Amino acid sequence: MNKDLIAAIDLGSNSFRLQVGRIVNDQIYPLDGLKESVRLAAGLSIDKYLDNAAQQRGVTALRRFNERLGGFAGDAVRAVATNTLRVAKNSPEFLIRAETALGFPIEVIAGREEARLIYVGVAHTLPDPHKQQLVVDIGGGSTEFIIGKSFEPLMLESLYMGCVGFSLRYFPNGTIDKRGLKEAELAARRELQAIAHPYREVGWEEAVGSSGSAKALLEILEQNGLAEGAITLDGLERLRTILLKAGSLDRLQIGGLKADRLPVLFGGFAIMSAIFREFGLERMIFSEGALRLGVLYDLLGRYHHHDLRDATVTAFLSRYSVDVRHATQVADTACMLFNQIVPEADDPDGQDGRFLRWAAMLHESGVSVAHSSFHKHSAYILANADMPGFSRMDQARLSRIVLAHRGKLTKVSSIDSGSPDWLLILCLRLAAVLHRARDGRGMPPIRLARDAGAYVLSADRDWLDALPLTLAALHDEERHWSSVGRVLAVRKDGSGGLSASLAA
Repeated sequence: MNKDLIAAIDLGSNSFRLQVGRIVNDQIYPLDGLKESVRLAAGLSIDKYLDNAAQQRGVTALRRFNERLGGFAGDAVRAVATNTLRVAKNSPEFLIRAETALGFPIEVIAGREEARLIYVGVAHTLPDPHKQQLVVDIGGGSTEFIIGKSFEPLMLESLYMGCVGFSLRYFPNGTIDKRGLKEAELAARRELQAIAHPYREVGWEEAVGSSGSAKALLEILEQNGLAEGAITLDGLERLRTILLKAGSLDRLQIGGLKADRLPVLFGGFAIMSAIFREFGLERMIFSEGALRLGVLYDLLGRYHHHDLRDATVTAFLSRYSVDVRHATQVADTACMLFNQIVPEADDPDGQDGRFLRWAAMLHESGVSVAHSSFHKHSAYILANADMPGFSRMDQARLSRIVLAHRGKLTKVSSIDSGSPDWLLILCLRLAAVLHRARDGRGMPPIRLARDAGAYVLSADRDWLDALPLTLAALHDEERHWSSVGRVLAVRKDGSGGLSASLAA
């Protein structure tokens, strides 16, 4: 497979999309695209369970994508899932099937991360990205709002309203009347009221719509002589008259309406109409840039070692007043130990080593909340804060590692026995113990090795004898690991071994 090709998969609430792009001089040129109308959100029950029919539609689509992705390396493909899989209670079960069908990992991303990636995609298609833009993306299960300028988002928000959910709720069986449309628009405007005022205060020079609903509405308006070159308030009002006169999808006779958009047309129209009114819009242009293009550009950044996640970690160090000098010492020691066990982890692209360093740098972020049980506060922050570039699964992984870096290990005993996270946790715990004095002692003279199913920590005898508190803490570590059925042995160089109790 050509190393200049990368691919993005968007598991949206209405459609699944695959985009293949070619990298040329740090720009991405779309090469191939596939779309499957899965309507995942239509299979979401009132109690937030995804039904079997919707799951099967999704799996079938991903199997088709798998064929197109034959030969792609793992780091050349990124798949992201959005609102329906954020809210479905049985997402974990579906994702196992979905990843097997696709052949690549799938990340469930938070709403604001989705908004950020959408803006990245849109900004790369605008003729003048240096204008301040309002970008609106009506999806199947959520709608994202971004104000940005010069490739940088200034405001990000994701609201839980989408064309699939609204179509099912307010326009049952594909029928439309004045009452249902009014209820749908009022419901959308109630959601919008939470963000409309602060967004209008920041302001924008141009409004931009992206993704399926905006594209479908623009094509309908243009092909029926209702607007030209943009979605307009006047065009939407004239379309409203046509929709209400038809009364149902069956009787709707207009040009530009594609079959795959037909079931969600009314919901998308109601949300767009509410956006125009609540934001005071007269005109909105359309951009072909969308989530999948943003994912491609984000992936390109990771290719060139400009990973947004590094910038996010740096921002969090400042935001939560982390002692950077101490965190760096802990991170350096933790990564040294990890590299002793997994020498290939020294590769800058190695994900396990990168997660260990990120976790070590942020392990004391919770001190800004309270010193008592700070590791719990740190874990909560990492699991729940908006962290641009990190998926929900990324954040959950960081949170687990940080939560386990001190105290009892039984709280994370549910981690799979074969997970590499156990080694990351061990390295971070040992580094935190070794630098507890915060005395800037530098890299300790220690070595971590694997021996017959156990981890063995060897330390210079004279160095360790001079640190009785550190030695006592390492004894405690042996007992903690023994409590979860694992073995760590702490040994002085030149001695038979202090004890054998932490497991591998």
